Amino acid sequence: MSKEFNVPPVVFPSGGNAAPTAPTQRRPTAPFQPPRASSPIPFMSFEVGPASFSTPATAATTSTVGGSGYANFDDEPPLLEELGINTRQIWSKTVSILNPFRVNSDLHEDPDLSGPFLFFMAFGLFQLLAGKIHFGIILGWVTVAALYLYVVFNMLAGRNGTLDLYRCLSLIGYCMLPMVILSAISLFLPQAGVAVFGIAGVVVFWSTRVCTRLLLEVAGWDEHRGLVAYACFLIFMLFALLVIFE
Repeated sequence: MSKEFNVPPVVFPSGGNAAPTAPTQRRPTAPFQPPRASSPIPFMSFEVGPASFSTPATAATTSTVGGSGYANFDDEPPLLEELGINTRQIWSKTVSILNPFRVNSDLHEDPDLSGPFLFFMAFGLFQLLAGKIHFGIILGWVTVAALYLYVVFNMLAGRNGTLDLYRCLSLIGYCMLPMVILSAISLFLPQAGVAVFGIAGVVVFWSTRVCTRLLLEVAGWDEHRGLVAYACFLIFMLFALLVIFE
């Protein structure tokens, strides 16, 4: 015998026993896409073709580069020339240093630091191959040597002293070429040996003669040659001792 249960009627707020309405289904959208608006966005096409007006890229191409007045990139000078590095001039100065008895001082009328910087780095590299880290010492000593030579020369010349510090640094740098050769040769010779001392003496005489002649001829002053040579001798002797003993 079945048992009956009395279920109370369900009363909705709106009154009456109305059936619940089914929820509205939302159409899925693609990921990372905003929902579509009621009015679609018009499509804009960007076609690449010849235009009658100048675009920003064209204007940048035809504009002057660095104020030098070049129409396009094909007419620009080489990068080394824009940086003020003249490789032919550096090579000519280097070749003139190789002959201590025929030094062309006209080539050194226009000073530069590109060639001296290469010689400083080469000198430090050969010292590094010998197990000596002297890059900071070399740059510091060269700076002090340029100041020393500048002060000594202008004190001797007095009012006739026309030598500036930049030219002193350039001349000392180019005259470091024999020291670079000494540091390269010392890699194959016993340290503090007789052969190294003999080569170092020749190299110091070489650098001293070239530097003294360039200083006097470039500055246009030909007095107290011995005192100027003595100052140059002290500078290059110091670098020679750095190669031999340190």
